[in-house]
Amino acid sequence: MLEETGTKVSISTVKRVLYRHNLKGRSARKKPLLQTRHKKARLWFATAHGRQRSYFLEKCPLACKPKNTIPTVKHEGGSIMLWGCFAAGGTGALHKIDGIMREEDYVDILKQHLKTSVRKLKLGRK
Repeated sequence: MLEETGTKVSISTVKRVLYRHNLKGRSARKKPLLQTRHKKARLWFATAHGRQRSYFLEKCPLACKPKNTIPTVKHEGGSIMLWGCFAAGGTGALHKIDGIMREEDYVDILKQHLKTSVRKLKLGRK
């Protein structure tokens, strides 16, 4: 709209006008997502040490409130289980294990991969 009339507006002018109308840009602070057990542990700690002076609240009165934070989850709780072997001569076979490994699964993996790994690594009897 302003370009059509030939008016040029700088970035600082736009920021100043937005600030004057109480429109301030903020981004929420990322904080770990607390589970129920974490909240209970924090509550227990707060009640046990409640009479001591709190330096934390003095440092961050508004930034640490839940409405100003974004819950984050680290590592997403995923895992992978692998079976592999290695020796001074190099690495042997690597096998991905799906689900829970039971005794039968382990024996099957050894039957399938152990002999080929021994041959590849030249670990036979001398």
